[in-house]
Amino acid sequence: MTFWGRLAQSFSSRRLWIVFLMGFSSGLPLLLTGGTLKTWLAREQIDISTIGYFSWVGLAYSLKFIWAPFVDRYRLFFFGRRRSWIFTTQACIAILLYLISRLQPGESLQLMAALAVLIGFFSATQDIAIDAYRREILLDEEMGIGSSLTQYGYRIAMYVSGAIGMGFVGTDFISFSWNDLYMVMAALMLATTVVTYFADEPKNDEQMTPKTLRSAVFDPFKEFLSRDNAVVILVFVFLFKLGDALSASLLNPFYVEMGYSNADIALVAKSVGMAFSFVGLFIGGILLYKLGVLRSLWIFGILQGLSTAGFSLITFTGPEIWALALTVIFEDISSGMGSAAFIAYLSTITDRRFTGTQFALLSAIATSGRNIFSGFAGVAVKAIGWAPFFWVCALIAIPGLVMLWHLQRKNKIS
Repeated sequence: MTFWGRLAQSFSSRRLWIVFLMGFSSGLPLLLTGGTLKTWLAREQIDISTIGYFSWVGLAYSLKFIWAPFVDRYRLFFFGRRRSWIFTTQACIAILLYLISRLQPGESLQLMAALAVLIGFFSATQDIAIDAYRREILLDEEMGIGSSLTQYGYRIAMYVSGAIGMGFVGTDFISFSWNDLYMVMAALMLATTVVTYFADEPKNDEQMTPKTLRSAVFDPFKEFLSRDNAVVILVFVFLFKLGDALSASLLNPFYVEMGYSNADIALVAKSVGMAFSFVGLFIGGILLYKLGVLRSLWIFGILQGLSTAGFSLITFTGPEIWALALTVIFEDISSGMGSAAFIAYLSTITDRRFTGTQFALLSAIATSGRNIFSGFAGVAVKAIGWAPFFWVCALIAIPGLVMLWHLQRKNKIS
């Protein structure tokens, strides 16, 4: 079947719609402990260095491979191995978001940070189960479209928890506070448990379940590390989106400091940005289908670096809407294209026998740079300024492309 035929088929497959909705569930908590939370802190005049340290609340995304074998080996209750973990983590995230909605940053900053860390842990655990569920529930021919639909659901959730939510906070026509936003997001997160309740469990669940905890822990790592150039692959996965992720970690405080209003950020940086990230995903999917993984990674990797450097433009223009729109559109198209190629690459190197643990390992490595180094991003901005910070983030793309060249030379990417 052609690419367009598979795309049309996605609108009639129940499995793919479930995957899309689970992508939404996976994406909803991210900004609520990331960009949206940092914007709330910036509006409350919390120091930029402290805001930078809040990037560490997402360290669980980089460490999730440690407990992924438990998610692969055990089920929590009668829903089945995958759905029981998904349902439980969704409910826990909803409760924690509600608790944050009862706090004020100026009065309970440490408690808010602790709750955000817990949300990061349960969100990372949810991702382990959802990534494995997607791999196991879809047919081989549905994997490409399924990965794209996951990204669409993920980014729509980020739009809801980012642009829509922040757009309502502090507006004249509705009395909506940051606390109200987090309460609404808690209710929305709780609603995702309904999707999980009615979803099907993968039919091959019993056959794919590791027989012992030892095999769940050691076999996935043993299989991956036995491959040629395994270390180079891991370094590439770590570096490919590192500069893009580091710059993104402080974009909302950057917009605030440059003088943009909540409405500007919601309309241009979030709404327009999300629309063009969808354009990037669509273009990326087509080019990936036509050009293959290797050439797509080269093209999109270079564009990611250039778009990161583009944010320095705003430091010269000031809070001009056209400058914000130009940089955001370029960045979101490039990032969407890069994400499409990167997820496709991760899928090609994941062994179906060890879905949860290997995907957790690879995605954890991919986000570890952001979660570890972005904690110092605020310190770097104070030391060198915004424009040099974005230039440095752009240059970080070069080592990733060097690793890509090495893998190409060794014929590890087609």
